[in-house]
Amino acid sequence: MATQRRKPKSSAPQSDVSITPDDLKAYYRDMLLIRRFEEKAGQLYGMGLIGGFCHLYIGQEAVVVGVQACANPGDTIITSYRDHGHMLATQMDPKGVMAELTGRRGGYSKGKGGSMHMFSREKGFFGGHGIVGAQVPLGTGLAFAHKYNEDNGVTYCYLGDGAVNQGQVYESFNMAALWKLPVIYVIENNKYGMGTSVARHSANPDLHERGHAYGIPGKAVDGMDVVNVRKETQGVVDWVREGNGPYILEMETYRYRGHSMSDPAKYRTKEEVSKMRSERDPIDNLRKRLMDEAGMSEDDLKQIDKEIKGIVAEAAEFAQNSPEPDPAELYTEVLVDL
Repeated sequence: MATQRRKPKSSAPQSDVSITPDDLKAYYRDMLLIRRFEEKAGQLYGMGLIGGFCHLYIGQEAVVVGVQACANPGDTIITSYRDHGHMLATQMDPKGVMAELTGRRGGYSKGKGGSMHMFSREKGFFGGHGIVGAQVPLGTGLAFAHKYNEDNGVTYCYLGDGAVNQGQVYESFNMAALWKLPVIYVIENNKYGMGTSVARHSANPDLHERGHAYGIPGKAVDGMDVVNVRKETQGVVDWVREGNGPYILEMETYRYRGHSMSDPAKYRTKEEVSKMRSERDPIDNLRKRLMDEAGMSEDDLKQIDKEIKGIVAEAAEFAQNSPEPDPAELYTEVLVDL
């Protein structure tokens, strides 16, 4: 019996979602919270209060805020080690996130997980994973659970451009397509996999086409514009939720800092980073839009910034005052008693 070849959709799903001034304000607050939180995390790392690896999300805020604005309660999210922004975008408490970064008892993993291993069942956030590409088969499994339980949920599985060459990614694509799983693979293409540019590590730089061999459609999206991300993503989410199978979104974005806090980022010029900051910064551009379209003033925006800085300062204070884990915690939550 011959097998019919599956071809990806030639045109991407579209949505006529409208963005209100209140939506713009909410996106601005969420992105600014991520930016200020990450800046504070960088400071605490420099002070020696955060140990291990620390990968900041500065510059990429529009991606996760725009995508998660399309999510429904009960949807699930999983990502790699550049994960603080994703936690905050799913409304996880900044205090608990910062306390985990500093290895304190008040953290989401009781101080045992650190930056790369935080979870929240309540928010549907399943990590934070330190192995490159490891979240992709796990995210595919989350999507399988949605389909098996018939709960109409969708999984948002984030990965970087450096992870797309991992073999387990394509095993996952194959299974997701074969079983028509409700998963959106969000490739956050920030142009550099650790220190190697996409042009040097990918024979085909159009990463959204990586699923074509399995019949998975995909499209590239300007990931520096939160409104564009929201509009381009909503139609995809609706399409996947209707039972059409997986989809790949390549979010073209940019990170301002190094791969991690220990990376001096000498593989790119200061002029390149400066140009992106001055011309394409997602927060600055949304700030201008709020003033032009939502009637907000400079004073209004400064007040929001003041409130956000207060939230982050409170989170940092909570983290530093939270006690360290009891050594006995080493032996707890190793196995789940079902």
